[in-house]
Amino acid sequence: MKLYVNGEILELSHSQTIKDVLRCIGLDNKPVVVELNERAIFPRDYAEKVVTDGDRLEIVTIAAGG
Repeated sequence: MKLYVNGEILELSHSQTIKDVLRCIGLDNKPVVVELNERAIFPRDYAEKVVTDGDRLEIVTIAAGG
């Protein structure tokens, strides 16, 4: 299965949730904003929302500071 994550291809062996994808790329414990196919996803839904072949994820990390 191919996903597009921030414009780059990520190959996965099977369908996974957004939370699984975040874990796979090392962002599971980071504050992030996620869009799936140009639609914002609430963080509470990351563990339930399944991504499928060809989906596009945009992931932005949140950083505090000045």
